[in-house]
Amino acid sequence: MNRRLFLCGMGMAAAGAALSGRAAEGGATARPKNIVLILADDLGWGDVACYGAQGVATPNVDRLAREGMRFTDAHASAATCTPTRYSLLTGEYAWRKKGTGIAPGDAALLIEPGRATLPSVLKKAGYTTGVVGKWHLGLGLGGDRIDWNHEIAPGPREIGFDYSFLLPATGDRAPCVYVENQRVVGLDPADPIKVSYDLQGENFPGELDGRRDRAGLKLDWSHGHHYTVVNGIGRIGYMTGGKKARWVDEDMADTLAAKGSAFIERNKDKPFFLYFATHDIHVPRVPNPRFVGKTSMGARGDAIVQFDFQVGAILDALDRCGLKDDTLVILSSDNGPVLDDGYKDQAVERLGAHRPAGLFRGHKYSAYEGGTRVPFIARWPKQIKAGTESSALVSLVDWVATAAALTGQALSPADAPDSFSFAAALRDAKAPARASLISQDPVLSVRAGVWKFIPENNKRNGPQRPDTGLLGDPDAFVKGGSDNGSWNVAQLYDTAADPREANNLAGQQPERVAALRALLEKAKADGRTRP
Repeated sequence: MNRRLFLCGMGMAAAGAALSGRAAEGGATARPKNIVLILADDLGWGDVACYGAQGVATPNVDRLAREGMRFTDAHASAATCTPTRYSLLTGEYAWRKKGTGIAPGDAALLIEPGRATLPSVLKKAGYTTGVVGKWHLGLGLGGDRIDWNHEIAPGPREIGFDYSFLLPATGDRAPCVYVENQRVVGLDPADPIKVSYDLQGENFPGELDGRRDRAGLKLDWSHGHHYTVVNGIGRIGYMTGGKKARWVDEDMADTLAAKGSAFIERNKDKPFFLYFATHDIHVPRVPNPRFVGKTSMGARGDAIVQFDFQVGAILDALDRCGLKDDTLVILSSDNGPVLDDGYKDQAVERLGAHRPAGLFRGHKYSAYEGGTRVPFIARWPKQIKAGTESSALVSLVDWVATAAALTGQALSPADAPDSFSFAAALRDAKAPARASLISQDPVLSVRAGVWKFIPENNKRNGPQRPDTGLLGDPDAFVKGGSDNGSWNVAQLYDTAADPREANNLAGQQPERVAALRALLEKAKADGRTRP
């Protein structure tokens, strides 16, 4: 093999680290008094103004970028939500653990108590830990063994969170209730909740069903979201009971913003870590009336504005408490963007010139860059120079190692097997982070330096929607289609020279393909990538 050919374009040191499974760990830096991680849902690279969006104003996200550092090569670890969230909290690629695909609403807790997690690492360092927002990592023992009418355990508490206020799964899945400190909020004992993902036919007796009662829905479904009906919207899964506890979608952003702000204010006099996971801009997109019409893109665009409001609420809480200067705030997204994800909300029809993934090909569910390359902004006024930009390759799986580095802790060999610290990159915009990364959905792909390798496969690269035949078209997602592919050939792209991944170089560079394939296979065989 022509090793020199493989090294070209990666840099000798970075390529050596990639081939050995090592990357720059990042030296120790000053410890932040507080850490806030804001994770959007389905927010694409091109969905915020500071990354190029022109059809929507995002002043609070832009403020973070203006006052901090904007990363240009940051990635979710998967092109779907549950795997990314699992990786973020454990430091382990989710594809290593069976059952970490998109979780149903009655899934068991996917993270086993007792292992090192992002909150447990920070709790060990003396931080009070809290999670507010979308969870989607399972609760309790799963299925019929979850009793939604009593304490639901194990849950966030058992993996390191002192406080939790959650959507158990997603806004489009039953149960449609909030769970605070592992109990359903506002539950009437006389109206117990039952949840099922196994019913055949219609919903529980006496409950609305999205197929039978479709004519009365206030938001119609396009596919998949036609089972239990809550707040006039069909969901995935079945639910009965808990009428007083059910959320109102239009109030969700305000509820989460208030809970996140209250956590900050309650803990302002001691170190804290807040994982603030918004529901926006995931479906169903039902923004509060005060955000409706704020963009020309309909509900999806208005949901971006609503997301930005929540970012502002968290930043305002830090300002009120005098915590801005010594709090590390990082904002990112769990995967790339999606338009029609199950509801007829005109996301396709009203897209206009907006490009949700920016200049990149792909989207949620896709192995292309647009599926995982996401906004990633860090602000820490005492340490990060305002208005800076970093091209360091980072992944959300790196959070555990970064938290350990920031707090002066050494991870054990068994902890966070795929996590590398980006602490040095926070201190120095020119510092590297990791040399390579693996992305998930629908297949495993690998980035090493600028090079992207997608193995041959016989699966479609993302779900095929019935309204498009635009397979493999880099502009398909922008046009309203889905940009899928079905190949039995390998793909190789130079993401620097060809960010749209339009020119497959695999046939021209077989040695590079072989090297990247070997890198991927080694990561699988070793069970870890962190040395």
